[in-house]
Amino acid sequence: MPAPEAFSTSSANSRPVLGHVNLMVDTFIANASADDLRAVVRGLLASGTPGLAASFTSAARHRLHHTASKPGANSRRFFVVSAQDPEATPTAVSTPQLHASLAQARSYYGVGMGFASLPIFTDIVLSTLKLQWEDDSEMADALSIVDSDITQAIQSAKEEIDAGRVMDWTTAHSVVDDLRRAIHDCHREVKSWGGDLPLVRAASSLQYWKL
Repeated sequence: MPAPEAFSTSSANSRPVLGHVNLMVDTFIANASADDLRAVVRGLLASGTPGLAASFTSAARHRLHHTASKPGANSRRFFVVSAQDPEATPTAVSTPQLHASLAQARSYYGVGMGFASLPIFTDIVLSTLKLQWEDDSEMADALSIVDSDITQAIQSAKEEIDAGRVMDWTTAHSVVDDLRRAIHDCHREVKSWGGDLPLVRAASSLQYWKL
């Protein structure tokens, strides 16, 4: 499914008109390693060329809007129960699906599509329900990373508002409320089995965010 229409760029921020890529340059792009392409892009963006960063993020949003797919609720297993010691209390650990979804969410909020990333985080938070984990565990470490990502996504969404790119406020309110409820349910369940509350920074950011 393409990125949500509600969070697409407006006509004032649409993708710039691009010319053809030089054949030799296109040959390099088609054959360069991912690390080389990252280095080149970072070098270009760091050059300070007027308008270059804005054109890059606009083109990236256009690309993501038409190609990125949003995982549906419960369609992926972000955490599984694992216990290497048969006598140990089973604890939840992260899966490759979690890291793939985090990469997708970061792609969204990294180019100013914070709202489009929030449903992904909601699915991740909901997947923690019915699970337990130790305070010093892989699961706790993973949730600490998710906590940081959510706070950055919220900041991206705020900047999205400031830039005037939110087209559907009803949907915007809905995805924020869904995430807020998911974190509330997660906290309530963790309290019931006596664990340390995860996602504290994200919960605080949501508490004081007035849309």
